[in-house]
Amino acid sequence: MEDGKAVNKLRVLYEDNHVIVVVKEKNVLSQADNTHDIDMLTIIKKYFKEKYNKPGNVYLGLVHRLDRPVSGIMVFAKTSKAASRLSDQVRKKEIKKTYMAVVKGIIKKNEDTFVDYLLKLDNGNTIVTTKEKGKESVLTYKVLKRNYEKNETLVSIDLKTGRHHQIRVQFASRGYPLCGDQRYGKSDKTQIALCAYKLEFIHPTTKQLMKIEIEKPLATYWTAYTLLIKCLII
Repeated sequence: MEDGKAVNKLRVLYEDNHVIVVVKEKNVLSQADNTHDIDMLTIIKKYFKEKYNKPGNVYLGLVHRLDRPVSGIMVFAKTSKAASRLSDQVRKKEIKKTYMAVVKGIIKKNEDTFVDYLLKLDNGNTIVTTKEKGKESVLTYKVLKRNYEKNETLVSIDLKTGRHHQIRVQFASRGYPLCGDQRYGKSDKTQIALCAYKLEFIHPTTKQLMKIEIEKPLATYWTAYTLLIKCLII
């Protein structure tokens, strides 16, 4: 995707003088790497330059990341002070990301907690291992809908820890690989059915609780399920 097209397609959910909240599309990098493919930092900086006619370098702070194949909400800092305060929330696990996924198979329990010990290998894969070798990885899920015809389950997921490929590995290890996951499941689909559809954080200057949701996070996979875009300031 060319820079100009990416900027035009950028979905801004919220913006003020201190933060900007956007949707990262699938297969877009959170930040630049050695592939030189388009990344969110570059896209948003170009958006600022075009919208505000700013010459030269534009400050933008990366607060958190999403894996390349995963779509979803990301918050970026527009000032160094906002970046510092938001990064502190990340360290204290005060920023809450809720994911939605479609998995293969029918999950019987309406809700549950997964606890595993995960180890990232040199080849980039993550595996379930022993307590001595891995890092504790915890998530909770709730079943939103079951599609018995397609043998698929729509789930909402709260990550308690943020390990590499955690959601994908923990569900796949229990026989419920994510739809579209070619790494941990046998799938011929190119889009992984995983989206960070809800984000909660404390605004770095106003101290208000920000709750933002994305509309139709997995419309391609589950067209009957819809969510409204919300930006609730409590």
